[in-house]
Amino acid sequence: MLDDLPPDLGRLHALRTWHAMWLQRIDDKIAALEKRDAERERGRQVRPAGPEWFVELGIGDGRPPAEVHVGGCYAAGKRRRPVGRDEARRLLASGVRACSHCRPDTALDILDLPARPALSATAR
Repeated sequence: MLDDLPPDLGRLHALRTWHAMWLQRIDDKIAALEKRDAERERGRQVRPAGPEWFVELGIGDGRPPAEVHVGGCYAAGKRRRPVGRDEARRLLASGVRACSHCRPDTALDILDLPARPALSATAR
């Protein structure tokens, strides 16, 4: 049998105290990580769903609506506000541009959107 422990009682008690201290530190860390993981999971479960539709806002006075998006669209900018289904349809019908990536007009079953005027060569 391999016996690499100290032969005297005092050093054996010191080693036992040292290892007990480390076990307590390890147990405390495990408990803290388990608590953090449980809080994250609870946060995922109670997180409200994102908006179904949102409008990207322009720059300037009054921040006019610039583009309508389906909720979760990756192509939207940071200036946005959530809108309901009816408001998204109304905005699209009034001429606000539909995102070409997420296609809210298709998702809202809108067949004919008003044509937007093309930019003229002198408007640059």
